[in-house]
Amino acid sequence: MAMVMLTSCSGFLDRETDSIFSDEEVFGDADMSLSVLAGLYNQVDHGPNFNNFSSFSTTTGTWGELDEASCFQPNNSTTFSTSLWRYYPYGYIRNLNMFLESVRKATALPATDRQTYEAETRFLRACAYFNMVRGLGGMPIVGDKVFSTSDDIATMQHARVTEAEAYDYIISECDYCASTLSTTGGVHQARASRWAALTLKARAAITAASLAKYNNAVTPDIVTAGQEVGIPPEKANEYYRIAAETAKEIIDSKQFALYDKYVDRAENFYRLFVDMTNNTEVIWARDYQYPDVVHSWSANSCAPSVTGNSASNEITPLLNLVESYEYIDNRDGHLKLTDEKGEYVFYDSPADLFKNKDPRLKGTIICPGDEIDSKEVVYQAGQMRIQKKGSKQVWTTKTSAAGTTDDDGDIITAVNGPRASSVAWENTTGFNFRKYLDPTADGRKSSHGSEIWFIRMRYAEVLLIYAEAQLELGHNADGLEALNAVRKRAGLKPLSNYSLDDIEQERRVEFPLENQRYWDLKRWRRAHTEWDGTSENSRQWGLFPYKVKDLRSPQNGKWVFVKVQNSKMPNARRFEMYNYYNFLDNGWLSNNPLLVKNPYQ
Repeated sequence: MAMVMLTSCSGFLDRETDSIFSDEEVFGDADMSLSVLAGLYNQVDHGPNFNNFSSFSTTTGTWGELDEASCFQPNNSTTFSTSLWRYYPYGYIRNLNMFLESVRKATALPATDRQTYEAETRFLRACAYFNMVRGLGGMPIVGDKVFSTSDDIATMQHARVTEAEAYDYIISECDYCASTLSTTGGVHQARASRWAALTLKARAAITAASLAKYNNAVTPDIVTAGQEVGIPPEKANEYYRIAAETAKEIIDSKQFALYDKYVDRAENFYRLFVDMTNNTEVIWARDYQYPDVVHSWSANSCAPSVTGNSASNEITPLLNLVESYEYIDNRDGHLKLTDEKGEYVFYDSPADLFKNKDPRLKGTIICPGDEIDSKEVVYQAGQMRIQKKGSKQVWTTKTSAAGTTDDDGDIITAVNGPRASSVAWENTTGFNFRKYLDPTADGRKSSHGSEIWFIRMRYAEVLLIYAEAQLELGHNADGLEALNAVRKRAGLKPLSNYSLDDIEQERRVEFPLENQRYWDLKRWRRAHTEWDGTSENSRQWGLFPYKVKDLRSPQNGKWVFVKVQNSKMPNARRFEMYNYYNFLDNGWLSNNPLLVKNPYQ
């Protein structure tokens, strides 16, 4: 067997070359075999991430699909795709199995290296199965088999396993990996560790538990005859127990702690995602290093005034997400835009609207009035003035192209927008992401690129998995401390008790851009009620700030805010029952007659 050589360019980061080497050459050299493994790590990402940033040029399968963010291209859809984030990684699994087979035969490698490489490979394979199974249900498990073109086609066709068997396999593989892997993930936690394996186990267990409980309680018709979809309800508590015990093992290890280096709670939350030095919270991350392995998140997602890049705003936060953040003294996070009579509320400063919000808001999102590098990031949709219409006086707006000023030199529409537009790179929501924003000027340039990591697993998730599992097991007192630890780090008051609604709330505001929201609502069977085609959450919303310019008005110089539908996604969308499991592609069904279709397909 011939292996493609991946030449190390910076630590554990690698790039592909055109050179081909034999197994003997690759696995007779520790550096070369490690390079191949690193190449397999680089293929593990599933869902929106910095490594597939080019997918933002489309609307399917990006963060713009959810009620967190808007994509920069228009999308008139009223439904969710049956292939959204669908994953069928058997080609990748074959590559992993090829590597695994070669490692086991590589007597030139030290036994400890062979053992570590096997555990890492099986961890990556477990990740692949998990990302597939949560979208498709139980799928064929091929084990360590490496198929070749000489194999009988019938031996390559495997039937689907049950959904429970699929999760059991992932959990079992994680057990092996956790017993074998190191307790450290190396530089920037870029490699799998014992704790990454246990975190994946906890994720799989809490997902399986939720499906066993809520699919049967809420959507009992979403099953197949062979239980390829549908986990029996009596299995729920066992999976919750596994999730709780696994999370507790990580907690009790004292190897991780919530990031807590800055007194300012908003700054602390922002720094969590860009501080790659002795960061106690990160369990596993996708690493980058200048100049060979960089990404363009900061250059292409932030405001033009921050990056100097005209091709910005590729992904912008929604008002839906902003209003999910509660106030320090009020758990209802809706912004006060109008009074009880429906009249505008006027603010002296744009920042006044967001006072006393959960500090995670400002650590995640740049809001009107916020400062980056001691310079205000101005959002202004237009000017507002009083105009007489008949016997009434009404407020009217004046707007223009982004970056336009009037004859007095006053801003009409800021360079950062927002504007109602279907044009790419126009901000249509009124916010930008601060999360993962490179703190360096060079890192925000598309010509340079950023080396800020993408965090795949972190300790806050472990705490919230533990809190959720204990809640479902009826051990609220045990889980409350973990939930309140996350709230305390955020700067919020502790809760005296909690429910699944509180778990959803904390995960909603703790994990934007971390690929949690969509899968949470699916496993709890809440997606069809959250995105029901009629509710406000079914639509994407933006917030347009206007500055009053009218010398006749006592409100001159003040600010008002208008809630608007996102012009890039103007329609309400409905999550249908068939969206809970992706449809199997017709090509897969043709190639393998043993596959059965998913519900509603």
